[in-house]
Amino acid sequence: MTRILAALFLVVSIAAPAAANPDFDLGPDVGTKVPPIGTPLDSSGTPRTLQSLMGEKDIVLFFFRAASWCPYCQAQLIDLNGGLAQMKQRGYGLAGISYEPPAKNADFTAKRGIGYPLLSDPGSKIIDRYGLRDPQYKKGSLAYGVPRPIIFILDRNGVVRAKLYEDTYKKRPPARLVIETLD
Repeated sequence: MTRILAALFLVVSIAAPAAANPDFDLGPDVGTKVPPIGTPLDSSGTPRTLQSLMGEKDIVLFFFRAASWCPYCQAQLIDLNGGLAQMKQRGYGLAGISYEPPAKNADFTAKRGIGYPLLSDPGSKIIDRYGLRDPQYKKGSLAYGVPRPIIFILDRNGVVRAKLYEDTYKKRPPARLVIETLD
């Protein structure tokens, strides 16, 4: 499994363009305030607010499909973890949101040494508030309720300063692009 993830990470890193964002728009617009996230549980079962996730300056908040079964998400989570120290040096917090329960996120976090919070949105309420639910999955599907993957850079007031996403869930903006965008 580790070799598969490493190979997938290499493919994702190589396939990712120097810039993200396809021709369609996704999620709240740059310059607008994002909807509240409420107090979703992190992988330890602790309720978290957007303010509690902030770094000294701002936050990189991203939505992903699933840590337990999506290999593209797993590669992204590992890649972002590799850029965590650089994001923190720049004063940014990092957190991810998926529809999975805290226990699934906790398993992945423990196995992969993820150093940032993974938040649970099991009813996809936050995902829906942000307009990110992937419409291709119908009720009853394992993937019903997953978001379309996206990375937001938010200021302390929850205003979108930048967003990074691709035209397919199989490609993700790499950590190096997130860091370039922060700079």
